[in-house]
Amino acid sequence: MEIKILKQDKNSIDVEIDNLTIVELIRNYANKQGAKLAAWKREHPSKNPVLHIESDNPKSLLKKAIVAAEKDIDKAVDDFKKMK
Repeated sequence: MEIKILKQDKNSIDVEIDNLTIVELIRNYANKQGAKLAAWKREHPSKNPVLHIESDNPKSLLKKAIVAAEKDIDKAVDDFKKMK
């Protein structure tokens, strides 16, 4: 997964992510982490989606959302492996 920062200022950040599923996952977790606004758009189906986050510290919130998603995914994988 590649994340490209397109625009960043004090209260917002726009990042391009090459996977639509990951963008939606991060959007959900960003909203759970307390973002004022987290939404994505895509100019055309052949283009990568752009995630827009508004927060007091958007870059930090983006990192927290990614870490929280990774944690939950790792837990789900571990739980699945325990099922026999």
